[in-house]
Amino acid sequence: MKIEIANKSHYQYAAVICDTIAESAKIRGTGIAKRTPEYIMTKMDNGNAVIALEGDTFAGFCYIEVWGHEKFVANSGLIVHPDFRNQGLAKEIKKAIFNLSRSKFPNAKIFGITTGLAVMKINYDLGYEPVTFSELTDDPAFWNGCQTCKNFDILTRTERKMCLCTGMLYDPAEKEKNTQHKHEYNGKVFQRLKSIKQAIFLKKEKKK
Repeated sequence: MKIEIANKSHYQYAAVICDTIAESAKIRGTGIAKRTPEYIMTKMDNGNAVIALEGDTFAGFCYIEVWGHEKFVANSGLIVHPDFRNQGLAKEIKKAIFNLSRSKFPNAKIFGITTGLAVMKINYDLGYEPVTFSELTDDPAFWNGCQTCKNFDILTRTERKMCLCTGMLYDPAEKEKNTQHKHEYNGKVFQRLKSIKQAIFLKKEKKK
């Protein structure tokens, strides 16, 4: 398995990347901000993505988004093809895109929003901490990207303060200040948080 920084030579995989992301979201029944092959190609062109290949076969992908004049970056679109899941590949791709982000944007805060418990654990292991949405970028372009997510109405009615996703943030400045050992990851806490939000917001949906 080879994980490398994507470039123009990988344009041929843009369509299958988008299809794999969309299909995965459909199976999980979760919302996701849709992306086009053209958008994925711009990430490859700018060197802001990593791709995993088994020979010439697509295996996984993730890309960087830059917000707030490089004050924030997000690692988005993490996906592993079904043929290569349950092998620890998602974690390796996330490490690769995280290291690329730190290299290209060393002073930026790295953040993400996700409903996936597996992704939350990977982020936590990399040094992310759960935060409120107010600590993330206020760039409207980022939040407008959520419009294609089926849960966008939740984000709208809470005035972008909360949704089913959990916000997580890696702040390099804070990491330099605090070198103490962090608490171990507790998946039950994140599962409980996810369940509470689902109970609150989805219950309101049913009442409509």
